[in-house]
Amino acid sequence: MRFADIGGGNVAAASRVLCVASVDSAPIRRMVQEARDRAMLVDCCAGKKCRSVLIMDSDHIVTSALEVAVVRKSLEEQTQ
Repeated sequence: MRFADIGGGNVAAASRVLCVASVDSAPIRRMVQEARDRAMLVDCCAGKKCRSVLIMDSDHIVTSALEVAVVRKSLEEQTQ
C-alpha cells in the first residue's frame, strides 16, 4: 500500500482515495458537515484553512490544508 502526503505530516492511502475536491462549492461543504455529524470526518488541516477534501472509499471525508493540485500530484506519484 502506498501513501500520499496530504500536508501537516499526514498521509492517506493513495489507493483508497476516490476523489479530491475543492472546498469552495456548497455541495462539498455539505458533505463535510454531514461527515462531521456522522463522526466520519478526519480533519488533517492542523488549524490551517481547509483547501481540499479527499473522499475515501470507506465513506470517510478527509480535509487537507494543501491545494487540490498539490494533493493530486502527490497521489499521482504514488499510483505510478
